[in-house]
Amino acid sequence: MASPSTAAGFRLSAATGTHRGDRAYQQDQVAVIAHPRIEGCVMGIVADGMGGKSGGRKAADQVILTARQLFERYSPEDESPAELLSQITSEAHLMIKLTAISAEEEPHSTIAGFVVSSDRCAHWIHSGDSRIYWFRGARLVKRSMDHSYVQRLVDEGQLTEAEASSHPQSNLLTACLGTVQDPTSTSERFEGLEVGDTLMCCSDGLWHYFTAQELGSVLYSLPPREAAELLVSKARQRARGGGDNLSLAIVKLENLD
Repeated sequence: MASPSTAAGFRLSAATGTHRGDRAYQQDQVAVIAHPRIEGCVMGIVADGMGGKSGGRKAADQVILTARQLFERYSPEDESPAELLSQITSEAHLMIKLTAISAEEEPHSTIAGFVVSSDRCAHWIHSGDSRIYWFRGARLVKRSMDHSYVQRLVDEGQLTEAEASSHPQSNLLTACLGTVQDPTSTSERFEGLEVGDTLMCCSDGLWHYFTAQELGSVLYSLPPREAAELLVSKARQRARGGGDNLSLAIVKLENLD
């Protein structure tokens, strides 16, 4: 999809990718949503569900459904993008908990979502180990920090990033949606997006197989659709038959010509 923003002098080009991996069930959900009334305003969001045969999918579905409903009603005159993302997180968390009451599964989900607005600002929020990356050209500007046990060890200097990726407890989360306690989430705001910048959110089934340098190179050199296809294909190749569900959403600022 492309969402032109002529007043701001750029257009937004976007794509999503998803694959079941080598798992029996697809519990990831992903979406890129163009705002129905605000030109140049786009949301990218990914949810990695966990719990039971269908519980994780239900949880991820609830995240995407909540995001769509609230984003379509969103008006910058009434609330900020940060407030919107916070509301999506809290309402999805509540709905997942309500779903759990009526089911035997214990559904949970990560969330990683961002909003790009026509004033060249970006806001993001995440809970869990689904990530958001911001690249300028091929260079990583910033990425979200996982809410996970191994990220805590990295922060404390006990593990390197490389050691963390192969740690046997790398899938242990310290926060996600649907838990008994209110979720821990991290939100940030960035100004001054430029043509050539790319935002990507993705589940751990994708980012686990790439360095930030590799991701930046692919996102810089290819249009979003081709980049998504290549990253999914390469992740599947590197998983060697043991891959998790994987999903990604890409939004790129491009020249109007």
